[in-house]
Amino acid sequence: MADTVFDSSAVLAALQNESGADVVERSMDDAVISTANLAEVITKLALGGLTPEAARRAFDGLGIAVVDFTRDLAEDAGELVTRTRGFGLSLGDRACLALARRDELRVLTADRAWRDVEVGVRIELIR
Repeated sequence: MADTVFDSSAVLAALQNESGADVVERSMDDAVISTANLAEVITKLALGGLTPEAARRAFDGLGIAVVDFTRDLAEDAGELVTRTRGFGLSLGDRACLALARRDELRVLTADRAWRDVEVGVRIELIR
């Protein structure tokens, strides 16, 4: 059973061996990511020059469980905009938070803008 939701920034830190990758790697066996955040990961890897196939293989090699971004999650992510507007969170960021809220999980992110976000979930910075 999962206890952590990864933001795309956390997954990218692990894939690119950035600062905080060790924190992400310690949580991988018990973590999930939403399909919305997976799209962000694949996008960043593709923009960085990886082919779509290589980007998928890189992500799949991590073994992180993927959770569908459902209508209920989409509605909650949309509603979160009023509580997170001042922090500059993207739709993907709010998708991550919505999943964590629904399943009562903590979030791991590299995005320092999340430090003061209060939406009823535990947010931990990886660096």
